[in-house]
Amino acid sequence: MTRTEQPTPDYVPAHDLLADKTVVVTAAAGAGIGSAVVRRVLEEGARGVVIGDTHERRLGEAKEALGAEFGADRVDAVVCDVTDEAQVAALLDAADPFGGVDVMINNAGLGGTASVLEMTDEEWGRVLDITLTGTFRCIRAAGRRMVERGKGGVMVNNASVIGWRAQEGQAHYAAAKAGVMALTRSAAIDLAEHGIRVNAVSPSLAMHPFLAKVTSDELLAELKGREAFGRAAEPWEVANVMVFLASDYSSYMTGEVVSVSSQHA
Repeated sequence: MTRTEQPTPDYVPAHDLLADKTVVVTAAAGAGIGSAVVRRVLEEGARGVVIGDTHERRLGEAKEALGAEFGADRVDAVVCDVTDEAQVAALLDAADPFGGVDVMINNAGLGGTASVLEMTDEEWGRVLDITLTGTFRCIRAAGRRMVERGKGGVMVNNASVIGWRAQEGQAHYAAAKAGVMALTRSAAIDLAEHGIRVNAVSPSLAMHPFLAKVTSDELLAELKGREAFGRAAEPWEVANVMVFLASDYSSYMTGEVVSVSSQHA
């Protein structure tokens, strides 16, 4: 059944949900969920935000633009490939001048399309290393710092409905995102005794310029038609849920995977 497209709601005003928090966000220099969540956490009063990405030019542009809008003293940027443990450590070190990491948002991931019959070990391994093992590296590194500080903390991971349901050509991405969900649940139990919460969001279709560039109009129309509202989410709609999970409003939630879509399990 194809759904009639519903209008996009108005942008939600901020309510200082992250006042005086220091937030670190991976894969934050593009035009999708990562950049949307950075903007939201700054709007929500974060004391400082450290953004990481592998694309140095885009990262520098994002830092400059955000600094001009929200204050250069509230934004820092570090080139970070989450497959490199030293770069993950450097990203988190950049949070120290803001008082240390309070919230870690693990947004980095890599997709692709290939049948399991043609998929190479390299394609499989690259997607798993960035999307799943990269999230693990960030949880481990941020968790160690949060435990050392003794002030608790929050982590929010970006999963996907692909981790719940089958989709052609997505075996590696589905396995990685299902792994992120399982990692979220297990890490939450490991870290609970330290007052650290770990949750995840599971979006389906969030519209941004890069997606529009690499996806045909026909496929986008088909994907939108599957959604309850007949449209893709705006990246800020997903970011809003991530901010909720990062805030004290979700203080008794941990190990949860929240579907930000109409295509949950």
